[in-house]
Amino acid sequence: MTLQVKALDPKIGTSIPFPYYATKGAAALDLHACIDAPVTILSGAQVVIPTGIAVAIPENYVGIMAVRSSMGVRNGITLSNDIGVIDSDYRGPLGIGLRNNKADPYTIQPGDRIAQLMVVPVACPKIEVVQELPASERGEGGFGSTGV
Repeated sequence: MTLQVKALDPKIGTSIPFPYYATKGAAALDLHACIDAPVTILSGAQVVIPTGIAVAIPENYVGIMAVRSSMGVRNGITLSNDIGVIDSDYRGPLGIGLRNNKADPYTIQPGDRIAQLMVVPVACPKIEVVQELPASERGEGGFGSTGV
């Protein structure tokens, strides 16, 4: 499988790298802020940071975007919609919606690693409308029904 990546900004591949795996065992590609100047996210605010790229997710796969764990844990920066889904037929620019959940402002610098992109297989089952669902051991038990 190949992920095709298109640079949409001349900084990509020069001052801002193409997406890459940070380590041999990394499950996701690091995405960088493709901005000309720092962007400060005030407490409770949301911004969309461009990556300067577009991708072609292979058919039968989905791109899952997540914030880098260090940004969330250390700085309270999360994706504004908690997760990003990139369908295999989308070819537009990748923007990262970020939200600041802490009291202090947080500044994104040009080229900062701000998110990760994981490409995973997706199943698209046929939909069957039924009157009853098959029984299972768990049944209708919801939140907390399997223990603490």
